[in-house]
Amino acid sequence: MVCSQSSSGVFSREYRMQLLATLSVTIITFCNGAGIGWFAPMLTKFQSPTETPLGFTATVEEGSWIGALVCAGGVTGNLIFGVLLDLIGRKACIYILAIPHMCFWILVYYAPCIEYLYAARFASGITGGGTWVVIPIFIGEIADPTIRGRLMSLFTLTLNMGMTAGYILSSYVPYHIIPIAVIVLPLLYLFIETFFPETPSYLLIHGKEEQAENSLKFYMNHTGNATKLEIEQFNVKFAELKSAVKQQKSQNDGVTLKDFFTKRALRTISIGITVMLINIATGSFALLSYMSTIFVAVKTDIHPDTNTIIIGVVQILGSYTAIILVDRFGRKILLMISTASTGVFLAAFGTYAFFAEETDVDLTAYRSWLPLVLMALVILTANVGIIPVPAVLLVEILPPKIRAKAVSFCVTLLSFFAFVMLKIFPPFMDAFGLSATMWACASFAAMGLLYITVVVPETKGKSMNVDDD
Repeated sequence: MVCSQSSSGVFSREYRMQLLATLSVTIITFCNGAGIGWFAPMLTKFQSPTETPLGFTATVEEGSWIGALVCAGGVTGNLIFGVLLDLIGRKACIYILAIPHMCFWILVYYAPCIEYLYAARFASGITGGGTWVVIPIFIGEIADPTIRGRLMSLFTLTLNMGMTAGYILSSYVPYHIIPIAVIVLPLLYLFIETFFPETPSYLLIHGKEEQAENSLKFYMNHTGNATKLEIEQFNVKFAELKSAVKQQKSQNDGVTLKDFFTKRALRTISIGITVMLINIATGSFALLSYMSTIFVAVKTDIHPDTNTIIIGVVQILGSYTAIILVDRFGRKILLMISTASTGVFLAAFGTYAFFAEETDVDLTAYRSWLPLVLMALVILTANVGIIPVPAVLLVEILPPKIRAKAVSFCVTLLSFFAFVMLKIFPPFMDAFGLSATMWACASFAAMGLLYITVVVPETKGKSMNVDDD
């Protein structure tokens, strides 16, 4: 959506409702992050006969299934919401996102056996997969291009804040208290969402011009006492939006398979898929999911759960940095810097892990700080670019006509890649060692850097509604 040409800050009056709407929808990403973060310290407890809060323990194989099933649920969520997004609208999907998340906490609370945890993580994944489809498109359709990158980066920031909250809760709060405390948040989210309208683009596509006009006025904060200049600017923007939607509909009212095989569609989808693969192959999601286990492996002097919480804070710092930089320097340069630096620090952590696992070198002087510093640098640099930017890039690069379905397809593959990574990460680490695992991720980062440098275009400031080649 194109609104004001002003380059003023995200807190300015004309962007106020866009910011508030973004903050409201990202409550569910915070909730989802809390569910993801809950798992990392809790897994080590599930696998310990003395610390498990339930009447059973989990093996390495069962732990890998608990870890991976969130991504199987993610694939399901991607597919379901990819269909529903155009069928019932962005707002209806936003409401539905809360349902499987609440089921997750209910299953966690009542779990009498490992299968309940499998189902809980699967339900959590449905919400997570849905957020990757619904939230970026919703924000992209209401946001001014000058602040769109920053608003969409809030998606990752709130996810990371939720993960940090999950780390803290599962480390220090009794098991059965956590679900009771956090299930209030999705209920609050459902209430707040009633104050925000459907996106103007979706309403225009379905012929609801008057509602679309009111929606655009709402998101542009266009009040009844607007000046003559503001009224003229609004009329121009609404006319541009109607023209863009009309152009899309005139091509063909229905999306066909042929639309996905145009030269532009194939190129942009392939870029989206590859960037998503780079995101997962560099290992950031697996590292976050198995963080406490990794710190146990390198024999750090600090308690693994404490290290995990510190890493969660670093995530938030990295995400905030991305919000500041993404609209200032662009998407491509952040991806390049992030991928390169993440690869370097992955290799460095792998080297430390090699000395810790495979040699008799005395690391006493380094155990209390070096593993934490290296992992913090990995997570910080990943969160500056390779974690948050692919979602922004994907929505901006795809042709408007196929955007919703193509985003669903790409994030479905993202969830599949993540499922594979989370499933093989513990057995791979057990079989080949943490050092080899880290070096493998660093190698993917190097290949990813080459691809991003040569192939990925810059999308900063690109219109969301113009289907240009």
